[in-house]
Amino acid sequence: MVSLSQAHFINNCIKSANKLSVNAVDESWLKEADRMGIVSGNKEDKSGAFAYTVGENGTPLIDAAKVSIECETENNCVVGNFDNFICKILATYADKNVLNDKGKIDYHTFKPVLFEFPTYEYFVTGEKAGD
Repeated sequence: MVSLSQAHFINNCIKSANKLSVNAVDESWLKEADRMGIVSGNKEDKSGAFAYTVGENGTPLIDAAKVSIECETENNCVVGNFDNFICKILATYADKNVLNDKGKIDYHTFKPVLFEFPTYEYFVTGEKAGD
């Protein structure tokens, strides 16, 4: 599920295409990604902000992202002023440098960044919490 405030420009694009991509941010491009959260797509065209490749299912995959996921929207559950897109994963792409010897994402190597809304802080993942 991808949840977005209905005020965002991208929502109507997702509704029109019934597709979206999730490009996982790590520290290597956090500064650029952060700017995308500050600048409104309703006021500025952000389509050229990143070099990207179009995935096999037609969604933009940001070249700097070490992990990207192409999704098809199955449903949109509107709650308050949020679109909650229920998605089916169509394809996952990962840079070979973040894969382990079994071809799976190694989260000891790849450490995605999480954004926490109430405090507007970023946190790097990667510490093992259990088995």
